[in-house]
Amino acid sequence: MPGADTTSSGRRASNERLELEVPSEAAGVRLDSFLAGPLGSRAQAQQLIESGLVRVDGEPRPKRHPVRGGERISVVRRLAEQPAPSAPDLGFAVPFEDEHLLIVDKPAGLVVHPARGHRTGTLAQALGGRGAGGEEWRAGIVHRLDRDTSGLLVVAKSEAVHRALKALIARREMRREYLALVAGIPPARTGTIDAPIGRHRHERVLMSIHSDDPREARTHFELEQALGDATLLRVVLETGRTHQIRVHMASIGHPVVGDRTYGGPVRYGLTRQFLHAARLGFVHPVSDAPIDVRSPLPPDLASALASASGRATPDPEAAAALRSSASHPAEEPERG
Repeated sequence: MPGADTTSSGRRASNERLELEVPSEAAGVRLDSFLAGPLGSRAQAQQLIESGLVRVDGEPRPKRHPVRGGERISVVRRLAEQPAPSAPDLGFAVPFEDEHLLIVDKPAGLVVHPARGHRTGTLAQALGGRGAGGEEWRAGIVHRLDRDTSGLLVVAKSEAVHRALKALIARREMRREYLALVAGIPPARTGTIDAPIGRHRHERVLMSIHSDDPREARTHFELEQALGDATLLRVVLETGRTHQIRVHMASIGHPVVGDRTYGGPVRYGLTRQFLHAARLGFVHPVSDAPIDVRSPLPPDLASALASASGRATPDPEAAAALRSSASHPAEEPERG
């Protein structure tokens, strides 16, 4: 229960109780590793576990305990010794907002929520209380983008809307469309990559189609523009595994350009992977109105595309075409 006590140094320290629910995609992860994100470090998680301040479904568990989807984890910690992350003033566009949800256009380099090595300066903190629902430390966050992936993601403003948006994703009724520049030219103009993804067997921070704990993963792609030694693809996620597009494209021999982690060549002045969440479409969970929001390529990717195309500067007409739609407009989200 939240309260206050006095430390050995005489400082008065208030306690915070953190309540977490294990998502299904985290099943099998060690308890201390799972808590490293919300607590800021694995060492901090281990200290709290060993001090008896962590309960899993009401019972103490060792740090090696493999968490299971749906388990409830409670953590008690002293705020004075482990201050809550600050909420910095970060700038980003909000192309859609109403009283129930908002859609954020995340810039590259911005981490979505606190995690190991990124205690502050995250999008969840920058929202400053505008998001709600789900776990407190990432309130309102429904899905995420990698730090160096730019583009659209939706944030809930209430617990009910958060649950409804998560359900849309689970039913595959939220269209998440990306633009990706990949190395080489795929053998077909359209295709589907159906290959389960899980943690890499040896490098646990990486994902792989060769895994001991794979989960269903499916990615659809369509050729947008062939550029000689690279291809601009429009990619649609059917599932949403960590690093899914990056892993799937690398698995077929066409890694995302600029993605050093998964073998992508570094070209065209890129300092990050060429991956942008360009379109987000779904039926509003409260008003039932169709939501279809699009985001143009940010300047660094537009410049890289111009370089790949052999142009000195971005082509305004090409950029406008990418903003408006794909070569074949994507279908509206299903209503179930």
